[in-house]
Amino acid sequence: MALVPYDPFRQLESWRRDMDRFFTETFPVTVTHAMNMPRVDVYETDGEVVAEFEIPGIDKKEDIHIDVDNNVLTVSGAVNRTVEVNEQEMHHRERYVGRFQRSVSLPARVDADAARATYKNGVLEVRMPKASGETRRRIDVDFH
Repeated sequence: MALVPYDPFRQLESWRRDMDRFFTETFPVTVTHAMNMPRVDVYETDGEVVAEFEIPGIDKKEDIHIDVDNNVLTVSGAVNRTVEVNEQEMHHRERYVGRFQRSVSLPARVDADAARATYKNGVLEVRMPKASGETRRRIDVDFH
């Protein structure tokens, strides 16, 4: 018989897997919740801040709303089903249909008036030029 070193966390790993399986099977809302908050990449170049959102299924530009307020970018809208399917005929559903919203803090001040957005192949790209001017200011302390 082989000796196995004692690992006090072995049971915890098994318990975690059982809990994950329980919540995945009992509450299958993970796909819906994930699409309510689309995945996003935000990066910055020398002259602009770029945000790329994965939002498949958008048909019209009126279905996407983009706002920049207080250095926070918010993208919201709706994904509509292109073909109506009767619930009795549906066998498996993973694709999201409905409203979504995602807000992200931007790494630099941007000029929202000069921002541009493009949507291609399910990816929304928002390019925002960095705002000119110094945002950092040193404040002197008065000693009494």
